[in-house]
Amino acid sequence: MLFLNKLLPIFVLPLGWVVLLLIFAVVRKKRWPVVVAVLVLITASLPVTGSRVIGWLESKYAPLAIAEAEPADAIVVLGGILGPKTLPGYVTNWLESSERYDGGVALLRAGRAKVLIFTGARMPWAERTVALEGDDLRAIAISQGVPAEQIVVTREISNTRDEARAVAEMAKMHGWKKVIVVTTAWHMPRAALVFRNAGVAIVPFPVDFRSDGVRPLTAVDFLPKAEALQMTETALRECYGLAFYTVTGR
Repeated sequence: MLFLNKLLPIFVLPLGWVVLLLIFAVVRKKRWPVVVAVLVLITASLPVTGSRVIGWLESKYAPLAIAEAEPADAIVVLGGILGPKTLPGYVTNWLESSERYDGGVALLRAGRAKVLIFTGARMPWAERTVALEGDDLRAIAISQGVPAEQIVVTREISNTRDEARAVAEMAKMHGWKKVIVVTTAWHMPRAALVFRNAGVAIVPFPVDFRSDGVRPLTAVDFLPKAEALQMTETALRECYGLAFYTVTGR
């Protein structure tokens, strides 16, 4: 499952295709794979490509004002928020998805639920001595004035499916009927599918939108950028993950 979820998609993403095409060109002594590899790389690196693909994912769930979020029994903030751990007293190392944390805390303070859940995220290859991300986020939230008794951390998880299963177990234990799921907008379609498959009724609360929607294109949208390539690969990886869960039901 680790291979299918994390490693296999690398070979069907733009950079993976470029590498495979170049290897084929060298082995078979052909020129056309090199041309195709360059075209794939340029196309994937265009801002218009990245914004359109990721925008399609983000369009599935519209942004919500905090006051518009339906009240629920708990708020779950999906993991992938913190970067490498810093020493005590240093500034927290946040990732681009830090709005997940901000959204969860804001919803709690607005009274949309009485319980805030952080997930015990840890990648399978991470050192066991490193604290779970949820424990670190709990400590940060408490330092910012969130009552400790309102924060819980799930068991250790390594992917979205684990998160859904862990929350489903907690919902069954505590009798929760509905939870608010806070995650990055492009990740929400897959997260919503996985949570519903796990038997959890959810209120989707997408944050951290990357696309600015449909707007008039400019010349800049057709100039290759590394950031656009990253956006394209992120969106395609998410599309593959969504297709995997849809087809397998896992």
